[in-house]
Amino acid sequence: MGPQAQTPKGSQKIGVLLPLTGPNAGLGHELLAGAQLALTQPTPVASATTVGAPVPSAGLELDVRDTAAVGGGTAAASAAIAAGDGILLGPLTAGDTAAAAPAALEAHVPVLAFTSDVTQARPGVWVMGITPEDQVQRLVSLAHKEGRTRFAALLPNTALGKALGNGLQAACQDNGLPTPTVIYHNGTTASITSMMHQLSAYDSRLAEAKALAGSAAPAVSADQTSDKPLPSDLAAALQTNGAAGTAEVPKLSAPPFDALLLGDTGLALRDVIAALNDAQVSSSSVRILGPGLWAAFATKLGALKGAWYAAPDPSSRQAFATQFMARNHHMPRPLADLSYDAAMVARTVGQSGATGYPLELFTRPEGFAGVDGRFTLQPNGQTRRALGVFEVIGNGSSAKLIAASNLKTGG
Repeated sequence: MGPQAQTPKGSQKIGVLLPLTGPNAGLGHELLAGAQLALTQPTPVASATTVGAPVPSAGLELDVRDTAAVGGGTAAASAAIAAGDGILLGPLTAGDTAAAAPAALEAHVPVLAFTSDVTQARPGVWVMGITPEDQVQRLVSLAHKEGRTRFAALLPNTALGKALGNGLQAACQDNGLPTPTVIYHNGTTASITSMMHQLSAYDSRLAEAKALAGSAAPAVSADQTSDKPLPSDLAAALQTNGAAGTAEVPKLSAPPFDALLLGDTGLALRDVIAALNDAQVSSSSVRILGPGLWAAFATKLGALKGAWYAAPDPSSRQAFATQFMARNHHMPRPLADLSYDAAMVARTVGQSGATGYPLELFTRPEGFAGVDGRFTLQPNGQTRRALGVFEVIGNGSSAKLIAASNLKTGG
């Protein structure tokens, strides 16, 4: 890329693009508070043990722009660049990021966007959100170490589902595993059941089980073929038991995968669980994997006992939460973690002694210490974050951290 945009002498102006009016104003102000905390505390939360008084970082200045105003992300980015901002934090959404990126790229101004849509990532535009692709990479890596080699996915036909599916394809390729089977459902109960039957080879497994049951059936004795009539009550009982036996599904063999990625929440997840039971896909032979969204209601996932999901370790953000609470008098929402991290990157690079914000300082191999653990910014615009793996243990209990946050960085 070309030379860096120059900021006023003695200043490293940081543009912040957030919705400060309109329906997302509350969230926008929350993210702004996270960024302000990063730039006005004496030490980063990763190493802080006490809450310090706000002390502005020397030479750093925030220039805040409202992406909900007329012109949206495009106008906000253009105004920030015209004002001499050397880096942009935000926007919040994928749509605003797509709108703001062209002007920033043309001016060679780095962007640290808060979206988790990996399609917005490109050199000079980093996606700071915890992406579905990153979660799947962590899960597949650990499941592979556990000995799982045959991966599959039943996912909603949504943007999240597609991201999870693409992530599974990439993760299996990266780990040298066979190409996974990925099937999408349309959200209806019928679609979920049908797709689960297809994915698990239910019909062939059922036919196999019935064939085995038939070959093992006891021979009919001469006494049982007698024409002698049975007592009416016994005949009725046998007829009832026979009907029930005909309807009963025999025990099926394991499905053609040993790890299954799911992506649903809410009522759709309830239907997925029912479909798993119907298709006899159980934790005895299959490791169930899910999105980090499950962390919000892990205590209610007892039906998926043994399932895994990847997410930040909550204990990692305790120092940040303490400092945010002291400043803003309420607990930070999760997205505030991203704005804090982005602002801390801007602070670190801005105070490095370099002119402007050189791209090579963003992609340093050692990465950066973030609220939820260490992260690195990749040259392609993706962010790699340290994620822990949690296991659902049921009984109304919280999920258990079974693999600590892990992130390979250079040195």
